[in-house]
Amino acid sequence: MRRFAVIGLGRFGQRLASSLTMNGAEVIAIDRDSNQVDAVRDQVGHAVRLDSTDVQALRAQAIDKVDVAIVGIGQGTAQGFEAAVLTVVNLRQIGVPQIYARAENLTAGEIFAKVGAAEIIYPEFESAERWAYRLIAPQIDEKIDFAPGYSLARIEAPPSFDGRTVMDLQLRQKYNVNLVLIRRNGKEWSGKGRGPIINVPTPDTVIREGDILVLAGSDEDLARLPQD
Repeated sequence: MRRFAVIGLGRFGQRLASSLTMNGAEVIAIDRDSNQVDAVRDQVGHAVRLDSTDVQALRAQAIDKVDVAIVGIGQGTAQGFEAAVLTVVNLRQIGVPQIYARAENLTAGEIFAKVGAAEIIYPEFESAERWAYRLIAPQIDEKIDFAPGYSLARIEAPPSFDGRTVMDLQLRQKYNVNLVLIRRNGKEWSGKGRGPIINVPTPDTVIREGDILVLAGSDEDLARLPQD
């Protein structure tokens, strides 16, 4: 199970921490305000009050052991923005593999990227719930919701799929998802009568690494698809 740290528990941070937990992730929620921590305590696995600009405090809570950290500290004041930037720097220093930062504008986003954030979150464009799913299932390039909890999703075929047939993969049996379409993603395809898109995959269709697969299923089942 991947471990997440959500740092900064304003409206976006609380919703993100709660959504990640609901999707089965292990979450530690962090804020320097005890009221914010108390507000989310019952919605996550672990909530703690600490100053994320203090490297030793982060290490003491084993934040250096998480897989992903999301910095959602409010930037309405110069002090808040400074704390968010320093937190990103500290997370990079202690070796957190993936760091995301919430930015309130493009300039802030550029600064976060320069100091070590792998990706920038602009909450005015994307909801906390959608970001939670992107973090839980990074292998999903894009998805379209067609009913509550059910989606049509696009993923790039991972290396473990390379050279295996649709029958070999047993996507329906193992993951409870249905393969709808394959796009060869610009790679050479020699099948007669076939173009770069295979809109009726058969059991003997061979998947190649890098193929774009369009699958349908529940969000929970789609999130279980392998990443490598």
